[in-house]
Amino acid sequence: MEMACLDADRAMLGSRGRSEKRRIPLTMTGKVDQPNTASRLRLSLRRLEVFVATAREGSTRAAADRVARSQSAASTALADLEAVFGVQLFDRLGRRLVLNENGRALLPRAQSLLEQAAELEALFSGRHAAPLRVAASFTIGEYLLPERIASWTRKHPASPVRMQIANTHDVIAAVAAFDADVGFVEGPETHPDVVTSPWLDDALIVVAAPDHPLARKPATARRLANATWALREHGSGTRQVTDGWLLRHLGRVQVGYELGSTEAIKRVVAAGGALGCLSRHAVAQDLDDGRLVELQTRLPAATRSLATVVHRDRHLGRATLEFLRHCGAAIAR
Repeated sequence: MEMACLDADRAMLGSRGRSEKRRIPLTMTGKVDQPNTASRLRLSLRRLEVFVATAREGSTRAAADRVARSQSAASTALADLEAVFGVQLFDRLGRRLVLNENGRALLPRAQSLLEQAAELEALFSGRHAAPLRVAASFTIGEYLLPERIASWTRKHPASPVRMQIANTHDVIAAVAAFDADVGFVEGPETHPDVVTSPWLDDALIVVAAPDHPLARKPATARRLANATWALREHGSGTRQVTDGWLLRHLGRVQVGYELGSTEAIKRVVAAGGALGCLSRHAVAQDLDDGRLVELQTRLPAATRSLATVVHRDRHLGRATLEFLRHCGAAIAR
């Protein structure tokens, strides 16, 4: 049968002449060509998870505990990841692993992929989302965010907020190290790995106890320079702005108390021991209750911009974006 068909085809070709070519349709059967296995994706989320945990903990032993794997499995995953990229990601310093230039370039992208994967896992599960990690400097964390967080939690019961309060320097460090999803700060400090965006305006005012001698009439610059002050610690955003404002206009400041919290300063000031320079947001209730009074001075107004902080290379998850909008903050890009 096949030979007969072939002879018929030859006869037909011959009848049309040698100058005419015949197109013969071909039908492929069986397997088609497969993609080169070398082009398949070799990157896995589990390897990235071990990498990020090792970057945070400094060793595969501690990373293994963090991701609930054996140390040998964690070491193998890390070695496999370095083999995928063809580079080392850590410098080995004794028993400690420290990110090198390659590791630092990978870390924000790996963190972003893991966070997006976590969002995908929770997309249809109905489970509670991981807590939104917020870091805030003292004035913001104690006086501006609590009501906003309470309102957020009522509207989003499945998206809890975990807030840590520290000075501006530590808040920025937490965001830069991926220990916080978003930060709120009150100081001008910056960091190459973060992006800050203006949030709210704030005013610093001088306060005293109602019976303080300078509370009875406008205080001159000389009297303010000779007074005893209770100020925040170095590294605080309030202290940075306070030093710049007071030293520029008074020349010197006699710091009798250097305290790590606004509440402690307010108590010292209310007891008549010193003057304070604090955010109007922080003392609003105390002024209304009469525990403190605002001094009338001839100094120009001191204003500052409170700001939000996010990592420059971090993928902002849906909860983070919605929380920033809830707080009336601009979305940093």
